Amino acid sequence: MILNGVAGPFGFLLGLALVLGGNPIIWNYRKNKYFGSEEFQALRADATAVVKEHNEVIQYVEEIRAQGSFELGASASGQHAHLAAFENTSAWNNRRDRNVAEYAPHVHNASLQVVRNASVEPIKYLMKYFSIKPDQETLADVQRVATDISRLEEAIQNAHVREQDILSRMRPPAFILKRYSKEFWSLIGVELTPITVPYPRYKFQYVSAGGNSGQQVNITLDTPTLDALSEALAAKIRWAKSAAGQRALMTARLRNQIKTRDEHTCLHCGVSVAAEPHLLLEVDHIVPVSRGGLSTEENLQTLCWRCNRSKGAKLPS
Repeated sequence: MILNGVAGPFGFLLGLALVLGGNPIIWNYRKNKYFGSEEFQALRADATAVVKEHNEVIQYVEEIRAQGSFELGASASGQHAHLAAFENTSAWNNRRDRNVAEYAPHVHNASLQVVRNASVEPIKYLMKYFSIKPDQETLADVQRVATDISRLEEAIQNAHVREQDILSRMRPPAFILKRYSKEFWSLIGVELTPITVPYPRYKFQYVSAGGNSGQQVNITLDTPTLDALSEALAAKIRWAKSAAGQRALMTARLRNQIKTRDEHTCLHCGVSVAAEPHLLLEVDHIVPVSRGGLSTEENLQTLCWRCNRSKGAKLPS
């Protein structure tokens, strides 16, 4: 027998090995022999504790995935598109509707310029067109999503590392992982990690009127993007601490709280409501808002109207 230029008994044996090697019966025999070996049974017993801990991590991953809420803002473009039925009735031979606009809460249909700008400044345009407002509530929501995403990423990565550790302990033959991977993991008792991170994904989309052309920008809220979004929101909120913004924090409740703390007494001249029942007391910023003072308890004091008037916007001496 001649096989690729190899003659004689060696060529015959080589051809026989190649034929048998591709035979499912042979592979199944080898598989059963491996899984039934004392070596495999001993390795499986030794890995019991590792497998148990791994499966507990998988359960934890599932809990994070089930409990987490990964929704943030939404676009208003096309929010009622589902109420209409679109049909292209063009009689042209060449219909140019290869690109069809998509309408969904995480998709914003916009002009080509907006789409291109979004590719340059994704955070700015994400906030603007998906109603992610620079306020404390939104920032807390973004940070909550960022925490859930980060926890999930780390947990899944941890599970993958554990699976590789189990493989390094067991060292199964390559053909087992290639042909009988599911059976291998099942016999080991490992719960694999098919769970993926449900990243919020946003899209800026441009589709020409005739559908002949289209462009889009995709933004995935993974950990780096969420961190950048949090920083942008925090910067906006700090910027919003203007004089008007700080004065808006001065609620009636806060004023009464400061007066009660100071026992309804002017901290400058010492006159009190006990001595003058109709005394007009005011709450003053120790460091004026115009000088960067904040509406926090530490920077607020009770003054009678006279002392407050004479103080004006002066810094404390």
